[in-house]
Amino acid sequence: MPIPDFQTLMRPLLQLASDGREHSIKEVVSELASEFMLSEQERHELLPSGAQPIFTNRVAWSKAHLKMATLLDATKRGYFQITELGKKILAENPERIDLKVLRAVPGYLDAREGKKLDDSRLPLLNAEESLTPEEQIESAFAALRANLGREILEKLLKSSPSFFENTVVELVVAMGYGGSRKDAGQAIGQSGDEGIDGIIKEDRLGLDTIYLQAKRWIQTVGRPEIQKFAGALQGFRAKKGIFITTSDFSREAIDYASRIDSKIVLIDGEMLWNLMIDFEIGVTKTATYEIKRVDNDYFDEENK
Repeated sequence: MPIPDFQTLMRPLLQLASDGREHSIKEVVSELASEFMLSEQERHELLPSGAQPIFTNRVAWSKAHLKMATLLDATKRGYFQITELGKKILAENPERIDLKVLRAVPGYLDAREGKKLDDSRLPLLNAEESLTPEEQIESAFAALRANLGREILEKLLKSSPSFFENTVVELVVAMGYGGSRKDAGQAIGQSGDEGIDGIIKEDRLGLDTIYLQAKRWIQTVGRPEIQKFAGALQGFRAKKGIFITTSDFSREAIDYASRIDSKIVLIDGEMLWNLMIDFEIGVTKTATYEIKRVDNDYFDEENK
């Protein structure tokens, strides 16, 4: 089943704590995962940043909102238990406990925002909201990145063949291949028209070489193009190649590349723009945002 959103988890979490005992977040994550019959894959599926499992993040935010509404109380680091108000809310037997319910709890909005605000100024408290703050940030980041990627491909498709060739060189050098920029630049375009667009060093010492093929295409690259490239590699007694395109590869092309002796890495348009962003080729930073959390070790010193 789909991973439940953090609001859907509120009532089950409060119900789990209704025994009055102290519970740890690690414990309730496991129990709620079992209650919702999540698969191992769903339990361990990570946020796009890879910083935390999605389900763990959602349980943590569910607990945080219940705590802000004083339905749960933190007893010690990593542990919590239900409050009298939490028991009262459960006793009313609501079918669902979510942000809409919590907004009616006195003090919740103040605790959520740190001060009193009108509902119209609380977009993150929309009763229909299903994403945690981290998920909202990462979703927005992914959208911005994808839009940047589309812009990069548009620029590459409108560029000259030599500019595209130089961009490929810049990228492989930034990734640690090709020796020096000068060495890589001299190698590109010097191998003739036998299905090879360039030759670069695998490392700075030139212990092995990698052959390049670059296609500034809109149409899908099919198996025949990969076969031609593989044949060219054999002609040079080469074992390694990189085929780069601004479009994509057919299923047959991908399957063929995976079954031949030569190691051919296929880089499609999406992978190309992702690599260009990661290695800062053709892009520039406009803003940096830091997300911080409380340093519990620091505050633990106060209790010693």
